[in-house]
This record gives sequence, C-alpha cells and structure tokens, in this order.
Amino acid sequence: MKNSEILLNPNELVQFLKKPAQDFTRDDIIKFIEAKGISMVNFRYIAEDGKLKTLNFVPFSRDHLESILTAGERVDGSSLFSSVGSGSSDMYVIPRYRTAFVNPFTETPSLEILCSFYGNDGNPLESSPEYILKKAYTRFMKKTGFRLKTFGELEYYIKSFHDDLYPLIDQKGYHQSKPFAKFEDLRVQALNLCARAGCRIKYGHSEVGHFTRGEEDFEQHEIEFLPVEPEEAVDQLIISKWILRMLGYEYGVEVSFAPKITVGKAGSGMHIHMMLEKNGRNIMIEDGQLSQTARKMMAGILDLSKALTAFGNTIPTSYLRLVPHQEAPTNICWGDRNRSVLIRVPLGWNGAMNMIKDANPVDTSVFDDMPSKQTVELRSPDGSADIYKLLAGLVVAIEHGLEMSGALEMAETLYVSYNIFAATDKTKKKQLESLPASCWESADCLIEKREFFEKDGVFPAGVIDNVAAKLKAFDDKDLSERIHDKPEEISTLVRKFLHCS
Repeated sequence: MKNSEILLNPNELVQFLKKPAQDFTRDDIIKFIEAKGISMVNFRYIAEDGKLKTLNFVPFSRDHLESILTAGERVDGSSLFSSVGSGSSDMYVIPRYRTAFVNPFTETPSLEILCSFYGNDGNPLESSPEYILKKAYTRFMKKTGFRLKTFGELEYYIKSFHDDLYPLIDQKGYHQSKPFAKFEDLRVQALNLCARAGCRIKYGHSEVGHFTRGEEDFEQHEIEFLPVEPEEAVDQLIISKWILRMLGYEYGVEVSFAPKITVGKAGSGMHIHMMLEKNGRNIMIEDGQLSQTARKMMAGILDLSKALTAFGNTIPTSYLRLVPHQEAPTNICWGDRNRSVLIRVPLGWNGAMNMIKDANPVDTSVFDDMPSKQTVELRSPDGSADIYKLLAGLVVAIEHGLEMSGALEMAETLYVSYNIFAATDKTKKKQLESLPASCWESADCLIEKREFFEKDGVFPAGVIDNVAAKLKAFDDKDLSERIHDKPEEISTLVRKFLHCS
C-alpha cells in the first residue's frame, strides 16, 4: 500500500499501524488497543436471521486481551442457528483481525471485530454462512484462475414524522439535495462512519422513492460501494446496515432495508455488481465489446437465477417488489443499460479519457489510459438477502456459467433490446421465463437446482433444506393475488417485515 493510501485511508487502525487491514496481526490489534486506551472489545457476527450479534469483553490485563484475540470465545449455537441442536450446541467465534474498527457510537472507547464460527473440533463450521462463501470462492479461484470483484448497492428508506417545510415530491427523489432530501445529513454521516469502519465507498445519493402517507414521510436513499473480493463485499454491507440503523436510532427515525414499503411506490433493492479479473486486469471487455467470458458468466447466473432468489429475496414482501412495470426484474434476461432486465450491463467508462479532455479543454495534463470499470449488475436481490449465501450462490453460478456447454448460445438467446417491454416486443417477452412470484416458489426452485450448490460440499445439504423450509413456512403462494386489493393486510405485512436481515 502506498504511503498516500495510508494517509488518506479513513480507518483509524490503518493510519496508526501504517499497513493495510488485510495485514493486521494480533500484536497489531493489541498495540492499537493499548495506545488508544480502548477499554472494550466487541465480537460481532451474523447468525441465521441475518442481523449482527454482539459479545462484549472488558479486558483486564494484557494476558486476558491476548486470550480473547487468540482463542475467541464459546457461544450457544442453538440460539443462533435453528439447525444446531441444544444437546450439542457449543461453538466458537474467532475474530478476523482485518475487520477491526473503532466503534463510533459508544462513549466507552470500543473496538469492533467481525468473527467466524468454528465447531467443537476446531474446524470451520461447515454450515456457517461466512464459511460457505469462503468454500465457494476458494474453489472458484482454484478451478478458474480468475478473481471476482463485487459490490452492492444498499437502498433504504427513512421513515419520519411529516413536516410541511419543503414537502417531498412523490417518486421524484432521485439525486435530490437538501432541503428537498431532508436526511442528507444522516446519509453523509453514514458515509463517513462506514469509511472509517473500513468500507470502501463509491458514493451516496437520494433515491427515487420519496412519498408522504398521512403523518409520515418516507425518503429513500442509497449507498454504493467500490469493488472488492466477495468476503469483504459482505463485510461492507453488514457494517453499513448496522451503522445506518444505529444512526436512525440516534436521529429518532426508522431506517428500513425492506424490499417494499407500500404498493405503488419504489421498492428497495440491493443490486449486486460483479466483474472478473485475471492478473489484476478487468476481463469483462474485449476489443471494445463485452467479452465471451463475461457472457458465460451471465449465462450461469441466468441459468440458476430462480434458485438464487432463495438467498436474495427471502421474505414475502420481496415478491411485492418483483412485479411488472416497475424498475425491478420479473423476466430472466439481460440487456445493456436496461433497468428492467434481470442482469444489466451498465456503462463501464470505456473511452472515458476523451470525455474528461472535452469537459476540461484548458487542462493540458497527460491522462493515462484508465482501466475498464465494466461490471454486470444482478438487479433481483433486496435488503432481505442472506448476504453470505447470496454471494456464495453467485460464485457457484458464475463458475457454472464458465464451465457449462452452450453458455454463449444461452447468453445470445436471453439478450433483449432496450425496448423489450414495449408492445412491439410482446412475442419476445412471452418466450422468457419468469422469476418466482413467492417464497414458496423460490424454495421449489432451490430444491430443483440444489445439486449445483451442494457440489463439493460448498452448501451442506442441511443448509439447503433449512433455507427451503423457512421459505415454505411463509405459506405465501399466490399471496400477491390474495391481498392486492386489501390495503390493511398489505400494511400489516409490510410492518411485519420492515426490519429484515
């Protein structure tokens, strides 16, 4: 890491230790704790419900601190995972040093560290979400020789009491500035705190979904990240959701990542961008066109896309968002810049140097060729996603696409033009398969494709069974049709799942 990258890095540990987070050691963490007067260490980890859990420590000596950071701690797995029986439920949580950051909310100086789960034999817990992702990505790199960079778009609503100053303009919130985006300050504060916690931020902005209902205002925002490898991408989303909720609590407002707040208004997605690299170079573009590798990658995702909803769309209100005539996908297809397809190929800044020179003609600086930023974007996931399993599933699907015969032909068949949803393209649309319309259908799709996820033990069979059972338990088959004209039932359902994952 260059010296300038150390100086500009907002993470206090990186600045103090003068090394990148991935190089942190136990002794580095102890050095920082002693120098900064940290009096509490908090282990954080994600359990089955997708929310961050906490275990607090008050180290009373260096030996005690070394023990905490070396051996972790024992926890009751049966209270964290429904698949773990109470008869033999002990498991370990072990800290991952690279994830350490200073808690920005506590008066007591505190250090946060994300953890991994280990079984009573000292081996990684096969069914733990973070290990499923690690298994999937390790196999992927070994078999393909590629590295995957990915990031999420985190959309959320802020619910507050209505005031008449600069009223919200219904569904016209895109990139609005304060005072018309009343919670810009909360978003900006979140951006700063997320960066200090080690997240790599691309940008933040106000989103489309502004509306008022009765005495309440609903204001939609988004934070987008920079591309990192899958495990770090999950860390970014987990930490950022926690920070946003904590800020909402301090502001006295509700922050929700729920896929749907009310019918007829913009839902919140969690779009996932992906790109493949070889020897540090983006290989998504070849001779100015989307590469064959990128097309195979998309074919694999499209082929398993129905099953992937089991990880990315996990509550009944997910399927109130995935409906026609919204900027959310319903058909299994891909296209360029089209926000209604399942996989969108966004602009990738290819040839950007010409634009910067045109916009700044008096600047005689020499602009080096900028490497391609081309990604492809899966638009179906939402804030209910089991993020570890979703990313693991995507890694499996990409590997599948790179290996399967007929991938390029599938990609060609499932490509649609910008006007796919126009009346002239009705024939093409009828030929496309649809995503599941309920958790119930999603579970069926996962069971049908389970062999791809269970191969080589990446997803244990019990995990697939458990995911499917949870989805089936909602008993939401045909739910959209049953409640579409019953606003009170819809409101009750939305409120029930307002604080998902």
